[in-house]
Amino acid sequence: MKTERSRMSRMSVSANSAFLMVLAAFLIVFPFFVSDYWIDVCVFWGINVLLGLSLNIIVGEVGLFNMGHTAFYAVGAYTAAILSQRFGINMWVLMLLSGVAAAIAGNVLTAPIMHLRGDYLLMVTVGLNEIIRITLINNPFGLTGGPNGLIVLDQFRVFGRVIQSPIDFYVLVWGCVALLLFALFRLQRSRIGRAWNYVREDAVAAESTGINTRWAKSLAFMIGAGIAGATGTIYATKMMVISPDSFTFAASVSLFAIVILGGTGSIPGVILASGAMMVLPELMRDFAQYRMLFFGLAMVLMMIFRPQGLWPSTRWSTRVKGGDAE
Repeated sequence: MKTERSRMSRMSVSANSAFLMVLAAFLIVFPFFVSDYWIDVCVFWGINVLLGLSLNIIVGEVGLFNMGHTAFYAVGAYTAAILSQRFGINMWVLMLLSGVAAAIAGNVLTAPIMHLRGDYLLMVTVGLNEIIRITLINNPFGLTGGPNGLIVLDQFRVFGRVIQSPIDFYVLVWGCVALLLFALFRLQRSRIGRAWNYVREDAVAAESTGINTRWAKSLAFMIGAGIAGATGTIYATKMMVISPDSFTFAASVSLFAIVILGGTGSIPGVILASGAMMVLPELMRDFAQYRMLFFGLAMVLMMIFRPQGLWPSTRWSTRVKGGDAE
């Protein structure tokens, strides 16, 4: 069984590497053959990839249901907008500060509910998402602008060049995706990544081996929330105006669907599902009124015929091929 598991692991690594090489080649040549409109579509695909990968840490690596991930995305975006307006801080610094603010919010908001599991945790995270959204609408201390939101007054700059055109944001977003992919692949193979997987498979057994499961879960939430918060800065500078309407429960559902459709714990799966969720609606604009119908049907068919997702993670493949190898 160990030999089978090792073989499947090597095959998975090779497949992942091949996928990322093809993706990189596609992204390099793509802007030369399309209009700015489709470059913009790919910018938002990249933003969804960043958000999907951040949620995948929580759902896929640790196995915690989180249907309120957009709340941390909102915290990052609003942190960047508020600090930019009031203090004129450099956007690269704001990206870091937004990630830290979202990570702190992730720790503070989830600390009281970390003992919950399954559907109970899912429902509470839905509530957290609505708490953040309603707080933004209520405009506490005059900071968030209420329902109208805030205007972002600054942009990213690289060697004096202002990041504002579609191709500029394309390079920025996918460059961030590349850095995040490198970090996540390393993290998956680290002691922390293995501890997360043990907690996901059996929290009681993991606790008995000396793993602090509460710490592992809290760390996953903080890292996932921090990445989402930093992504919020990119979104804020891209849109230049943010409002609570951008951070609804429906947005959290879409992110959760990306992780499930792609395959929980699968990095290539998240990238593929993010692309499908972003590109297909653009191709089906003539049938916009039926979009949710098609989306719901796709979810049902995936759950019936391919519950492991578009690109199953290694543990799915091992279970299918090796029976009880894990």
